[in-house]
Amino acid sequence: MSSLYSVSGHSELVRTDCTGGYVRSLYQSVLENPADVENQSESREFLKQQLQRAAHLDDDMPSAPAALFGWMETRAQKVGEQYADYLEQRKAGHPRRFFSCRSHALWFLQQVAPTKLVDGAWLYGVLQHWQDSRYHPLLRTYLEELGDGDPAQNHVVLYRKLLATTGCDPLPDLADERYVQGAVQLALGYHAEEFLPELIGYNLGYEQLPLHLLISAFELNELDIDPYYFTLHVTIDNGSTGHARKAVQAVIDSMPVAGDSEVFLERVNNGYKLNDLGVGSAALIEAFDLDQELIDMLERKRVFGQHMHSDYCRIEGRTVNQWLAEPGLAGPFLEALQKRGWIKRGEDPRNSRFWNLIDGQDALMFGVFSPFERQLLHDWIADGWFGEPSRASSSGSARPAAFRPSRRKRGAAFRTDPVGEPDARGGTGADPDVAQLQTELSMLSPDERARRLIELMSPGTHATAAGLYATRLFVDLMDRG
Repeated sequence: MSSLYSVSGHSELVRTDCTGGYVRSLYQSVLENPADVENQSESREFLKQQLQRAAHLDDDMPSAPAALFGWMETRAQKVGEQYADYLEQRKAGHPRRFFSCRSHALWFLQQVAPTKLVDGAWLYGVLQHWQDSRYHPLLRTYLEELGDGDPAQNHVVLYRKLLATTGCDPLPDLADERYVQGAVQLALGYHAEEFLPELIGYNLGYEQLPLHLLISAFELNELDIDPYYFTLHVTIDNGSTGHARKAVQAVIDSMPVAGDSEVFLERVNNGYKLNDLGVGSAALIEAFDLDQELIDMLERKRVFGQHMHSDYCRIEGRTVNQWLAEPGLAGPFLEALQKRGWIKRGEDPRNSRFWNLIDGQDALMFGVFSPFERQLLHDWIADGWFGEPSRASSSGSARPAAFRPSRRKRGAAFRTDPVGEPDARGGTGADPDVAQLQTELSMLSPDERARRLIELMSPGTHATAAGLYATRLFVDLMDRG
């Protein structure tokens, strides 16, 4: 257990910042090929770098382990009180605190996707200790992140489905800083033996219920966006029996009985502070600029449409192809469309000729814009029309439903998941990967089977049909002791 108490000497850091796409590249490389020696080395150095950054941050974690349960309960109570205040404000007529319009919320789902799509990854390395009772709280947390192998509860499957059903995939070219938390989680998961105290500390911070999760779920529901991924975290992260309490218990259970407990706690604390790296949800939400996002989107689309329009129509002296031929003209083009009356801002978008060209199956430009891109255009044209920009569809506005947490049941039918495996829940050979895995496992020894199951429960594969099936078998293995 020496890895609990010491970190090898510091070496030259591979990067000093998060620019140039380095973090995104590292994130993708580790996710897709974690066994690669270079990826292992790069992710280890990245993690050491982030821990050095975190060491300079302030935090609220108690220094005495005995105080952790009281600290957790006080935090949970404070969040509950703040959320109650928020609800009272909304009842009194205050506007949404987070999302100005539906496209704002969808944009948020895209921006946080790199973190959500590796949900739980920091705990992957503890699977190796599945027979050690000290790791049970961490193991249970990871298995619940994986939905115990049920695709209807697997967090990554759920988030992929959310992106797919809202038209938010594929993801745009996101800023490198959006990948910081995901890269940290992957690095912790694949270097758990060396950085176990930091992993435990990170888990302690990440599993405490934040106020922004509650508000996000409420406002997503108002905007006709399924909040289940978020409400699921509200329930399982509770401080009574959920991940928040398990996280505290993991710190207590991992305290060294022979060794330097002070050093251990210092490392736990530094891992806890890793949660504050990157851009937080609240700051991210505030950064949304509808005008700029629309212009950026049109600039991205410009290269695909600059030769696709006929020249019979001129707008302010230019053909559409000419407007699209040069970068930097998206803003002036929108102004020209308004001047000619093609766009009537502040009204029902259906009053705008341009909107009717892109919305509806009979529209001349049907399919040119994704659902998310249409929502950006809809909300920008509506510009607060009736104070409630709605879903961008030809069916018109729908009154937001009252917020009610989902009552989905574990094991509910999930015949087709967004990963693309038919009947992933069955595990009876319907999926070829599952059938192949069953054959493979039948030829392995018990220890070899356990190692193979753990391999398939990695951040990059647990949401596949074979990974889900492996998770169910691993849960059964743990239950048998």
